[in-house]
Order: sequence, then structure tokens, then C-alpha cells
Amino acid sequence: MPNRLAHETSPYLLQHADNPVDWWPWSSEAFEEARKRNVPVLLSVGYSSCHWCHVMAHESFEDQETAEYLNAHYVSVKVDREERPDVDAVYMEAVQAATGQGGWPMTVFLTPDAEPFYFGTYFPPAPRQGMPSFRQVLQGVHQAWDERRDEVAEVAGKIVRDLAGREISYGDARTPGEEELAQALLGLTREYDPQRGGFGGAPKFPPSMVLEFLLRHHARTGAEGALQMARDTCERMARGGMYDQLGGGFARYSVDRDWVVPHFEKMLYDNALLCRVYAHLWRSTGSELARRVALETADFMVRELRTNEGGFASALDADSDDGTGKHVEGAYYVWTPEQLREVLGEQDAELAAQHFGVTEEGTFEEGASVLQLPVRDGLLDAEKAASIHQRLLAARDERPAPGRDDKVVAAWNGLAIAALAETGAYFDRPDLVEAAVAAADLLVRLHLDEQARLTRTSKDGHAGANAGVLEDYADVAEGFLALASVTGEGVWLEFAGFLLDHVLARFTDPESGSLYDTAADAERLIRRPQDPTDNAAPSGWTAAANALLSYAAHTGSEPHRTAAERALGVVKALGPRVPRFIGWGLAAAEAVLDGPREVAVVGPALDDEGTRALHRTALLGTAPGAVVAVGSPGSEEFPLLADRPLVGGEPAAYVCRNFTCDAPTTEPDRLRTVLSG
Repeated sequence: MPNRLAHETSPYLLQHADNPVDWWPWSSEAFEEARKRNVPVLLSVGYSSCHWCHVMAHESFEDQETAEYLNAHYVSVKVDREERPDVDAVYMEAVQAATGQGGWPMTVFLTPDAEPFYFGTYFPPAPRQGMPSFRQVLQGVHQAWDERRDEVAEVAGKIVRDLAGREISYGDARTPGEEELAQALLGLTREYDPQRGGFGGAPKFPPSMVLEFLLRHHARTGAEGALQMARDTCERMARGGMYDQLGGGFARYSVDRDWVVPHFEKMLYDNALLCRVYAHLWRSTGSELARRVALETADFMVRELRTNEGGFASALDADSDDGTGKHVEGAYYVWTPEQLREVLGEQDAELAAQHFGVTEEGTFEEGASVLQLPVRDGLLDAEKAASIHQRLLAARDERPAPGRDDKVVAAWNGLAIAALAETGAYFDRPDLVEAAVAAADLLVRLHLDEQARLTRTSKDGHAGANAGVLEDYADVAEGFLALASVTGEGVWLEFAGFLLDHVLARFTDPESGSLYDTAADAERLIRRPQDPTDNAAPSGWTAAANALLSYAAHTGSEPHRTAAERALGVVKALGPRVPRFIGWGLAAAEAVLDGPREVAVVGPALDDEGTRALHRTALLGTAPGAVVAVGSPGSEEFPLLADRPLVGGEPAAYVCRNFTCDAPTTEPDRLRTVLSG
């Protein structure tokens, strides 16, 4: 008998619809039921491509006896963290404050007033390595609820009060200056791993937002060290096992310091961010590796994550069938020497093993290796490399594919739109720009209502029930702004403006200028979440600052510019102290220091050769955060085109910053010099 999750749109919740646990989705009715029955709430939070979420589900939530105990003594609530990042953030903050660590699956016990009093992550079915079993935890919490209710209420009340007291030390409402950005760079240099690229130890995550800051800092200041860190990190990631050497695209993170063994799930946001980083690295350096990786990652997103409706799915699972009916992490991606021989024959298998770093003992589990690209120049000629690559990819395509989380998340699609639009423009791939436009059309059609309020998710062409959060408004606006610059269609600038008006009206604290993750009229949780630091994707706070700044550069809007600068006060406070965790804010601060520059390209038509040459040159400029408008003289598509005539009948580019304009130029080379940072 399916439980209440059978009608949900989240693939993660649907995975639990046939559990014997009587799950409820997050709702006021669930807490009302707990009040009526006088029992606590078990809150279980995860997401569809989370390996240990699947393990705990199989061990505990599919177990009849465990389910019967849960159903008798709890109201069980299941949440997809990707659908409800606000619920996840509030209780994750409590878990981390109480235990010093967090992660998924997240297991939290709540009062019927949604106040947390006991926490954990994964619990095993039997006691293990000092961890109690899940059944022991359930029995212990039930006993405490029955016999020591006053104590439970006291703990819950104290936790909620402590959370309310954890207000952000905001700094001031001024943007970071030269000094703070130099300190941030110094802090990153100290944490940089010069042998392997990246920052810190294992596990190692792709530092996408920090890489954007390093590229912008180099463009503005010429700091070679910043470029070196970005270039070397990108090369090590692209040559390691975290990058899919056959199909393109990046896995979630590396479990080791050397980028050898990934956690195999592939997320849309990682691939969108990294696609854009590699495209920007190519723009700065002309690196052939960066060009290849940007294009392969873009092609991976379009090929494997695009939905029938034109949006992009959230993720591919880490686990897949290993051919025996057993779901195993990484089964789709890893190779043994024997498997290489089966596909390639003895001689080519030997070459492929050297080329991809496949060893007899293996680099992963049970003698299998993750494919890498160790530097062995000249080992294979281009023709042989292409042949081996094609045969292995064809053989891999015959394996059972990992599952796909098909829900479309607004914020992550915004990031993908920006990446595909720019990558398509840089490398003359109109198909990628078209994919970006199709995803943007879907967001407008399905995720935006008449008041331009965003719904966070959709699936199979049906909008979900959850309201967009700050990162949705910010990242979708970012995607639309990139699309406006690339396509010359001013409607995308207009849509970005509608979204950013919501940011100003519903997400901004009018007193301090700080930003909240949820709107003022959103569902009230035990705390209104507010986090300026990046996680796997940019923080909504600094993503909003970046989009507000670009919109102000396009339109001259003083309220948007002021809001961006006030929001970046938190970067002034945190940038010098924790630069690894506020990279997107540091990148936005670089744009403020550079202007950002406003580029208007006017020509008789968008497909005119001279217009196209100037437009492409403008898009390839490395000046941090520069905005580009293109159109014909007298066009009303973009404010930047007003009063900008042709020069001597020729297409021309106008560049302004800080209320000062250069003389217009008709020469792409001259424009390139002006926009080189």
C-alpha cells in the first residue's frame, strides 16, 4: 500500500512511496497529526543521488519491523533537500551546532511544534563503530518523550533560542576594497595545494566559485599567482578521475587529495559552474584543455541531463547495476584491465591502460580503476586516441545507466543557462545557445507566475508546490542576464529585472541590506535562514549581489546598484577570513572595483559581419563582470543602446564605466585592448 508520498513530484520522495513507513511530506498536517497523537516527529532529509540515503532506506525504511515501530511511535516526515533547501538549512544548522558535523541523510527528531531536540545523520541497522543502531535511537527517543517530556521541551527550547541568537556579524554596508581582496588572495594561497591543485585536504571539492574569483582578480590586477592557482587546479581536476574521461562532465567531488577517486554522482550545478569556469579559463589563456573540457561538459549536460520539456535534470546517481542486479557505486564508470581487453583487444588495451592510468591492482575497489588522464604526451596519436575513446564509450553505453533525478530546479537551470549561453557564444556553437534559450523558455512558461514569482521545481512539465528561494531568483536572473548579452534579446534583461525586484522587495532587510534565503511572506520555520557562504553552489546572497550589479550596469538603476553594494558588506567581513567559502562574493567585489564596464555594440543587424566581430570581441573581454548589449541604432531592446549611433556608417562599440566613456571604436582589436581587464 503506497504511503502519502505517492503523489509527490520529487523523485527522492517517490523512491520512498512504497516503504512500509507511513511517510508524510513536509506539511502543517503532519505536525497537526503529531499534536493529535501526542508523539514526536521523525524528520528524514536526503536527496535522490545520495548514496548513504539509499543505504539507510534499504536497511531501515524498507524493513517491516522498523517501519511498524516508527508508525506506532512517530509521525515520519520525508524531505527532499533539493526541493526544500530552507527546511534543510534550518535543521542542518541545528545538527552542526549540536554535533559539530552534518551531512545526508539527516535524521532529526522534532516536537509537534517543529522544534528539534535530537540529531544524527546515517544510523546503521545494528550498532557499529560506537554508533547506536537506528532501532536503539528510536527506542531511546520514544522513552525520553514518554518519561522525560519536560527535559525534551527544555532542550528543544534552548536549541531554538540558540539558533535565534546566531545572527550574522554583518560587517558594514560597504563593498570590499583592494585591501580585503588582496587579503583573500593571500588566504587562498595559504590553503592552496601546490602539488595537486585545489584547496585543503580530502575530500576535495571543485572550488568553482573561488576559481571565478581568481580569474577575475588576475584580469583586473595581472596577479600571476591567481591565474596559476586557477589554471593548475583546472588541469588537475580535468586529468583526474573526477572528470569523466569518456563522456565528459564532472562527478560531485574527489574522496582523496589527488582527484583520483570521485564520489560518482553527477550534479547539474557542478557541471554548469565548471563548464563556465573552463570557458572563462580558455577566454583568459587560450588553453586547449580548457576549451575541450568546457565543450565536453556542455555536451554532457545537453545529452544526459536535458529533459523532454527543455529543462535540465538535477543529477545522475552514483550507483548503478553492476550487471549482476546489484547496485554498486561507480559501476558504470570504472574499468579493469580485463574489461579493456574484451573491448579493445590485447594491444590497444595495453595502450589504453597506460593512457588512462588503469592498473592491475586498480585505483578503486575490487581491482577496478577510475579512468584518468595522467600526463603522457605522445603515447597515442590523435587517431588512435579517438578510436580507443569511441570503442570504450560505445561499450560503456551498453552498461546499465545510473538513475536520473528528473526534477528541474530553477536555480541550477539558471546556472546552466549562463554556462551554455556563454560556451555556445565563445566556441561558435549555436546549438548550445539554443539549449540555453529552451531552458529559459521553460522557466518562464512553467516556473514563473503572473507576478513573476518563481516556483522552485518542476517535473515532467508540472510545477511543484514549493516557492522559490533566494538562490532561485538570483541564479535564474544571472542566467537571463547572460542570455541577454549573448542573444541581443532584451526580453531576458526584462525578466531578470522582474526577478530582482522580488529580491529587493521580499528578500532584503531594509535596515541592514543583508539578504534572507526565504521571502518575507514564505512559510515560517523555527528560524528564517540566512547564509552568505557558498556551499556546492553559490550562496543566494552573493549570487543576488552579482545579478543586481549586472542589472544596474545594464540599466543605470541606482536602487539595484546600492542593494548590490550593501549586500557585499558581508564579503568585506568574511572575505579576508574565510575566502574559500565566499568565492562568488569575492568575484562580485572584483566586478565592483572594475566598474563593471558597460559595453554597447551597435550595428545595422545582428548577423552583419562587422557587428558580429565586435559583439564576439565584447563577450570575450576578460574585464570582471562586464555587461554587453548588442542591437541596431535606435533599438529599445537595451537601455545601453540609447543614443548610440553607427560611426561613419560602420558598426561601433561603446565602452563606459564609473560614468565615464571611451571614444567609440569600430576596430575589434582596439575593443579587445580596452576590455582586457
